[in-house]
Amino acid sequence: MTGVTLTQAVKKYGATQVIHDIDLAVEDGEFCVFVGPSGCGKSTLLRMIAGLEETTSGVINIGTRDVTRVDAADRGVAMVFQTYALYPHMSVEENMGFGLRMTGHPKAEIREKVAEASRILKLDDYLDRKPKALSGGQRQRVAIGRAIVRGPEVFLFDEPLSNLDAELRVDMRVEIARLHKDIGATMIYVTHDQVEAMTLADKIVVLRAGRVEQVGSPMELYEDPDNRFVAGFIGSPSMNFIEGTVEGGGLRVPSLGNRLVEAPVALPPEGKPVHLGLRPQHLRIAPGESDIRLDIRERLGGVSYDYLIPPGGEKIIVESRDNDPMDEGITVTLDFDTADAMFFDGETGLRLR
Repeated sequence: MTGVTLTQAVKKYGATQVIHDIDLAVEDGEFCVFVGPSGCGKSTLLRMIAGLEETTSGVINIGTRDVTRVDAADRGVAMVFQTYALYPHMSVEENMGFGLRMTGHPKAEIREKVAEASRILKLDDYLDRKPKALSGGQRQRVAIGRAIVRGPEVFLFDEPLSNLDAELRVDMRVEIARLHKDIGATMIYVTHDQVEAMTLADKIVVLRAGRVEQVGSPMELYEDPDNRFVAGFIGSPSMNFIEGTVEGGGLRVPSLGNRLVEAPVALPPEGKPVHLGLRPQHLRIAPGESDIRLDIRERLGGVSYDYLIPPGGEKIIVESRDNDPMDEGITVTLDFDTADAMFFDGETGLRLR
């Protein structure tokens, strides 16, 4: 197996640039996830690595090979798509071995490789079935098996779980994580689902508008985001952002009872906007006279989420792990530890440190 390196990678469609000078290194054996909202360029970037999209400028290396202008079939990668793309008239075994048959591999070698992939993906009981007799999760495993038998240097996944229901998504997420552990291959995975990114990745690449916002391990991005976009995208429920204004060396926050918050970071000049970032689990709620109203309480068993409406109209989500009865519509007070807060420049969105 081997790694992937992108140097100043650019993609343009005519005069429209969709990928902007991306530098990235995916290490040998690493599970790297591209994550971001729809239209951020993550699938385009994956297809550039696969050779399915031409790279306008820059260099793509797989291992020590410059593959920027190499045909997709010769790059040593295998791609698993959102749609299963299985041949309906072929059995599972025939679907998995089809690519090797087309390249003239001996029948004995094909059987051996299909058997190994089937063992890894627990498909032994389904090898004689046609795709129509399989569940969605089983079909996606066949598509992954088809990639495994090719013995690629790099596996590429383009939102492979998007067509599955919620329960199957969880199951397949576990299976893909186990697959990576078993075969130790370099894998690059595209998703818009930050939960998939957090649970699968060794490294996450957060993309926005064709640019890399931040690269790091899941917990690095969660605990130490560089900007408001990353802080809001990584984590579920997402971080609360409460508007404030620099005043008297602190941050005046109207939505929190006009509280003056001491900031352990360097703030912009007096009067400048700053956003106070607090994750739902870092806020504490209690009944009390205030301008903050409890709108909805979402009870999920061991945890509840309280949706609050402060005077400014911003939504605030608070995570609670008690079952104290509080009626929707009452007013509440909020408290938090300043050490748990993050501060973001209200104009640039950059983290203040």
